[in-house]
Amino acid sequence: MTTESASAPVGFIGLGNMGAPIARRLLDWPGGLTVCDVRPEVIEPFVAAGARAVAEPAQVATHARIICVTVIDDAQVTEVLTGPSGILSTAAPGTVVAVHSTISDRTAQELAARCAEHQVEFVDAPVSGGAPGATRGSLAVMVGGSAAAVDRIRPPFGCFSDLIVHAGPVGAGTRMKLARNLLHFISFTAATEAQRLAEAAGLSLTALGKVVRHSDAVTGGPGAIMLRDTTAPIDPDDFWFPILGHVRDLGEKDLALALDLGDRLAVDLPLAQLALARLADGLGVAEPVLDKEIL
Repeated sequence: MTTESASAPVGFIGLGNMGAPIARRLLDWPGGLTVCDVRPEVIEPFVAAGARAVAEPAQVATHARIICVTVIDDAQVTEVLTGPSGILSTAAPGTVVAVHSTISDRTAQELAARCAEHQVEFVDAPVSGGAPGATRGSLAVMVGGSAAAVDRIRPPFGCFSDLIVHAGPVGAGTRMKLARNLLHFISFTAATEAQRLAEAAGLSLTALGKVVRHSDAVTGGPGAIMLRDTTAPIDPDDFWFPILGHVRDLGEKDLALALDLGDRLAVDLPLAQLALARLADGLGVAEPVLDKEIL
């Protein structure tokens, strides 16, 4: 960490559901905080706490050398950076712009190219952990950008996150966030399927939810199997084969039992059927098919 990066003035654009709790963690940043949002009512608490408020992104760039952007979508991010009153109209060379919004990786690459024309560094830096994680300072940030830019943003990012992953070049942070959210929302869909089965079986859905949250906090949930560097099939002599083979055996047994219960209760469980069909291959531990001619 350089002295400059530890005290560089920070700007924050977008004080919504995610932006506000992230920005609050930066109120005590040594270099000072400049905030910008179109809604005066969300800016007022930051001004009361000592932040500088400005009306336009261009004004943020006159005060800040590291600028965080947390707006809604690709169009808003593009406008904030390249619009008539955007960051690039005033940003000094060497400024780093970090976009926390989940946008297209192609948009991130296009904006990085526009920033480079102004000698401004762009990083895509989506976050995971939601508003509670931001409030606690325990977000995970997935960053795509140059190593130099990532080094510069680490000190202020440490105010609101306890895991910063340099995913690769610009666009890589967004790709990692999309993969992470793919798991997130497929898991939500699976949770709705589990609730239908539990409801048909006469069980308490709130009690089931307590069990799921409790056990996932202990085991790590779906992330517990994400330990390998590849998705390729595992050689039977590999260290991971017996471990993930055990997961396969348990999963196939329990999925089969759940599907049997669903049949008896007339509950359609399409995700469970798909999981049973694909679990072994997905884990890389499908049983080898024996050649009958050899036998």
